[in-house]
Amino acid sequence: MSSPRQGDLFRDDDAAEEHETPTWYPDPDEVRAELHAILGQMRAAKSMPWDDDRTALYRTIFPQMTGCLPEDEAAQLRFDFATELARLEAA
Repeated sequence: MSSPRQGDLFRDDDAAEEHETPTWYPDPDEVRAELHAILGQMRAAKSMPWDDDRTALYRTIFPQMTGCLPEDEAAQLRFDFATELARLEAA
């Protein structure tokens, strides 16, 4: 017998109920701050500031992170990232 405060581990009370999957949206201000922090590291560096794994990660996620920003701002950030990446790779 289970306590009224504790549900039965083997009884599925929620089987008939439909649950809406929560939707999460990134905070554009937080994303913007992170993108500018990455660019700041790049601009301050004379050579690549990260190891190969971190560079590959940023190469992948930086463009994806811009997806929650207005398109003109996102395009400018992607351009700035590509420019800094090319500069650092040439160093």
